[in-house]
Amino acid sequence: MSVPAPDARGRMTYDFSIVGVQKSGTTTLAWALRQHPDVCRPPRKEIHFFDREDYDWDSPDYARDYTAPRRAARHRMMGDATPTYLFWPHALERMHDYRPDMPLIAIFRDPLERLFSHWAHLRARVMPWVDWPKFIRRFAETSLPAELPAGVKPVRYGHMSGIARGYYGEQLRRGFDVFPREQWLLLEFREMFADFEGTLDAVTDHLELARFAPHPPLSQRNAGDAGVVGTPPTGEQLERIAAMYGQDLELFAELSGIDTTAWPTRRILEGTLDPDELAARFAAKINRGAES
Repeated sequence: MSVPAPDARGRMTYDFSIVGVQKSGTTTLAWALRQHPDVCRPPRKEIHFFDREDYDWDSPDYARDYTAPRRAARHRMMGDATPTYLFWPHALERMHDYRPDMPLIAIFRDPLERLFSHWAHLRARVMPWVDWPKFIRRFAETSLPAELPAGVKPVRYGHMSGIARGYYGEQLRRGFDVFPREQWLLLEFREMFADFEGTLDAVTDHLELARFAPHPPLSQRNAGDAGVVGTPPTGEQLERIAAMYGQDLELFAELSGIDTTAWPTRRILEGTLDPDELAARFAAKINRGAES
């Protein structure tokens, strides 16, 4: 089915997508892009369309289900920022069926730091009963899953698939198989915040938008969850998970061209960072006074 064009009633299509990864600054970037005069603000940041498992993908009605109101006459682009898409089985294939030329943006963060932030977010906001030991045991796949686990509700898997989301190399390999490399803009978490204006220039160039003048200020959204209560990670656990990511991290560096030498996961693998040191850094963010 072809992509519907914006119509006289003021409906707009989704023209670009921030597809990943969770807890890596996607909310901050999406908020900044909405400040662009030519970009329409969508009804919500995460549309969660292509990761729906209850949808009839044999006959999708994009005009009904994947459009939103135009908010100003000059708006000519609108984006979906759902960081599940890069990881979720078949989401990118569904997106390709919708629009093969979709510009894509992905932000990457050290896998162990991302994993801890994922857990802290759930612990503080969504499912406070899920403690760290249970979180890292559940769905602890040793590679990127090609399908959702049988008999598991998608929302449950979305919450608890922390370790699987860190296989960035396999995610990119699958992504490049679906969309050509030139449609991708790959960003790194620390570099984005260190040079936010330069990042915004790269993003607007990628989307073929005029550059910001002036740039919106950096407003870090969903930056973390203070006062998380729970069991802190141990160095032994972090070292074991880092080893699970080792081969995939090499693939990611090769495919992405992103410099991962400063990432704690790589430094643990190379022996230049004591995993107990990283565990202590994470533990400092946890209030253990009321553990479940």
